[in-house]
Amino acid sequence: MKNFISLVFAPAAIAAGLSFSTAATAGPASGESGAAQEPGKVTVLTEAQYKSTVEDFSTEEWKYLGNMPAVVDFYADWCGPCRQMGPVLEEIAKEYAGKIVVYKVNVDDAQALSRSYGIRSIPAFLLIPTEGEPQMAVGSMPKTEFKKRIEAALLK
Repeated sequence: MKNFISLVFAPAAIAAGLSFSTAATAGPASGESGAAQEPGKVTVLTEAQYKSTVEDFSTEEWKYLGNMPAVVDFYADWCGPCRQMGPVLEEIAKEYAGKIVVYKVNVDDAQALSRSYGIRSIPAFLLIPTEGEPQMAVGSMPKTEFKKRIEAALLK
Protein backbone atom coordinates (compact mmCIF):
# COMPACT_ATOMS: atom_id res chain seq x y z
CA MET A 1 0.00 0.00 0.00
CA LYS A 2 1.30 3.44 -0.88
CA ASN A 3 2.08 5.82 1.94
CA PHE A 4 0.13 9.07 1.81
CA ILE A 5 -0.69 11.83 4.21
CA SER A 6 -4.20 10.83 5.26
CA LEU A 7 -6.97 13.24 6.10
CA VAL A 8 -9.93 11.27 7.37
CA PHE A 9 -13.28 12.96 7.73
CA ALA A 10 -16.33 11.57 9.49
CA PRO A 11 -19.31 11.49 7.19
CA ALA A 12 -20.94 14.92 7.31
CA ALA A 13 -24.62 15.56 7.73
CA ILE A 14 -26.53 15.68 4.49
CA ALA A 15 -26.24 19.20 3.13
CA ALA A 16 -29.49 20.84 2.06
CA GLY A 17 -30.16 20.71 -1.63
CA LEU A 18 -27.93 17.76 -2.50
CA SER A 19 -29.62 15.33 -4.83
CA PHE A 20 -29.03 11.62 -5.06
CA SER A 21 -28.12 11.70 -8.73
CA THR A 22 -25.83 8.93 -9.92
CA ALA A 23 -25.29 10.33 -13.37
CA ALA A 24 -21.68 11.00 -14.23
CA THR A 25 -21.10 13.80 -16.68
CA ALA A 26 -18.67 11.76 -18.71
CA GLY A 27 -18.36 8.04 -19.18
CA PRO A 28 -15.19 6.07 -19.66
CA ALA A 29 -13.44 6.63 -22.93
CA SER A 30 -13.31 3.64 -25.21
CA GLY A 31 -10.13 1.62 -25.46
CA GLU A 32 -7.38 1.10 -22.94
CA SER A 33 -5.56 4.41 -23.40
CA GLY A 34 -5.87 7.48 -21.19
CA ALA A 35 -9.24 9.19 -21.02
CA ALA A 36 -9.77 12.57 -22.60
CA GLN A 37 -10.36 15.15 -19.87
CA GLU A 38 -13.02 17.65 -20.84
CA PRO A 39 -12.53 20.93 -18.92
CA GLY A 40 -15.24 21.49 -16.33
CA LYS A 41 -16.44 17.88 -16.45
CA VAL A 42 -15.98 14.81 -14.26
CA THR A 43 -14.28 11.94 -16.12
CA VAL A 44 -14.92 8.32 -15.15
CA LEU A 45 -11.77 6.19 -15.44
CA THR A 46 -11.21 2.45 -15.69
CA GLU A 47 -8.14 0.91 -14.01
CA ALA A 48 -6.27 0.92 -17.33
CA GLN A 49 -7.16 4.56 -17.99
CA TYR A 50 -6.13 5.52 -14.46
CA LYS A 51 -2.78 3.79 -14.96
CA SER A 52 -2.05 5.75 -18.15
CA THR A 53 -3.66 9.06 -17.13
CA VAL A 54 -3.03 9.51 -13.40
CA GLU A 55 -0.48 7.09 -11.93
CA ASP A 56 0.88 3.58 -12.49
CA PHE A 57 -0.40 2.09 -9.24
CA SER A 58 1.46 -1.18 -9.82
CA THR A 59 4.77 0.45 -8.79
CA GLU A 60 5.82 1.44 -5.28
CA GLU A 61 7.05 4.88 -6.37
CA TRP A 62 4.47 7.65 -6.67
CA LYS A 63 4.70 9.54 -9.97
CA TYR A 64 1.77 11.70 -11.06
CA LEU A 65 1.34 11.68 -14.84
CA GLY A 66 -0.89 14.75 -15.11
CA ASN A 67 0.03 18.40 -15.59
CA MET A 68 -2.75 19.90 -13.41
CA PRO A 69 -3.74 19.08 -9.83
CA ALA A 70 -6.42 16.40 -9.65
CA VAL A 71 -9.18 15.02 -7.46
CA VAL A 72 -9.96 11.31 -7.81
CA ASP A 73 -13.26 10.14 -6.32
CA PHE A 74 -13.31 6.44 -5.40
CA TYR A 75 -17.02 5.57 -5.33
CA ALA A 76 -19.63 2.85 -5.88
CA ASP A 77 -23.04 3.14 -7.51
CA TRP A 78 -24.75 1.54 -4.48
CA CYS A 79 -23.15 3.95 -1.96
CA GLY A 80 -25.53 6.65 -0.65
CA PRO A 81 -22.81 9.09 0.52
CA CYS A 82 -21.07 8.62 -2.86
CA ARG A 83 -24.29 9.62 -4.64
CA GLN A 84 -24.56 12.67 -2.35
CA MET A 85 -21.09 13.80 -3.41
CA GLY A 86 -21.75 13.31 -7.15
CA PRO A 87 -23.38 16.71 -7.74
CA VAL A 88 -20.74 18.37 -5.52
CA LEU A 89 -17.98 16.93 -7.70
CA GLU A 90 -19.73 18.15 -10.84
CA GLU A 91 -19.94 21.67 -9.37
CA ILE A 92 -16.29 21.53 -8.26
CA ALA A 93 -15.22 20.46 -11.77
CA LYS A 94 -17.05 23.47 -13.26
CA GLU A 95 -15.84 25.98 -10.67
CA TYR A 96 -12.20 24.90 -10.90
CA ALA A 97 -12.14 24.27 -14.68
CA GLY A 98 -8.64 24.97 -15.99
CA LYS A 99 -7.17 24.72 -12.46
CA ILE A 100 -7.82 21.09 -11.49
CA VAL A 101 -9.14 17.93 -13.13
CA VAL A 102 -11.75 15.70 -11.52
CA TYR A 103 -11.86 11.93 -12.03
CA LYS A 104 -14.11 9.16 -10.69
CA VAL A 105 -13.15 5.50 -10.25
CA ASN A 106 -15.76 2.83 -9.45
CA VAL A 107 -14.25 0.64 -6.70
CA ASP A 108 -16.36 -2.34 -7.77
CA ASP A 109 -14.84 -2.21 -11.26
CA ALA A 110 -11.32 -1.23 -10.15
CA GLN A 111 -10.58 -3.57 -7.25
CA ALA A 112 -6.80 -3.84 -7.80
CA LEU A 113 -6.51 -0.05 -7.89
CA SER A 114 -8.64 0.32 -4.76
CA ARG A 115 -6.52 -2.27 -2.91
CA SER A 116 -3.34 -0.49 -4.01
CA TYR A 117 -4.46 2.67 -2.20
CA GLY A 118 -5.95 0.85 0.77
CA ILE A 119 -9.48 2.10 0.07
CA ARG A 120 -11.73 0.59 2.76
CA SER A 121 -14.37 3.30 3.10
CA ILE A 122 -16.08 5.27 0.38
CA PRO A 123 -16.39 7.87 -0.83
CA ALA A 124 -12.64 8.38 -0.73
CA PHE A 125 -10.98 11.33 -2.43
CA LEU A 126 -7.37 11.34 -3.57
CA LEU A 127 -6.16 14.95 -3.77
CA ILE A 128 -3.16 15.06 -6.11
CA PRO A 129 -0.94 18.15 -6.35
CA THR A 130 1.31 18.53 -9.39
CA GLU A 131 4.33 18.31 -7.06
CA GLY A 132 4.65 16.31 -3.86
CA GLU A 133 2.63 13.61 -2.17
CA PRO A 134 -1.13 13.21 -2.57
CA GLN A 135 -3.55 13.29 0.34
CA MET A 136 -6.59 11.11 1.00
CA ALA A 137 -9.89 12.39 2.39
CA VAL A 138 -12.66 9.93 3.30
CA GLY A 139 -16.38 10.46 3.70
CA SER A 140 -19.15 12.70 2.49
CA MET A 141 -18.74 16.38 3.35
CA PRO A 142 -20.38 19.70 2.58
CA LYS A 143 -19.18 21.49 -0.54
CA THR A 144 -17.65 24.31 1.51
CA GLU A 145 -15.50 21.84 3.45
CA PHE A 146 -14.49 20.01 0.27
CA LYS A 147 -13.47 23.31 -1.36
CA LYS A 148 -11.32 24.18 1.69
CA ARG A 149 -9.53 20.83 1.37
CA ILE A 150 -8.96 21.37 -2.35
CA GLU A 151 -7.65 24.91 -1.81
CA ALA A 152 -5.28 23.79 0.97
CA ALA A 153 -3.97 20.66 -0.75
CA LEU A 154 -3.96 21.61 -4.42
CA LEU A 155 -4.08 25.36 -4.96
CA LYS A 156 -1.76 26.83 -2.34
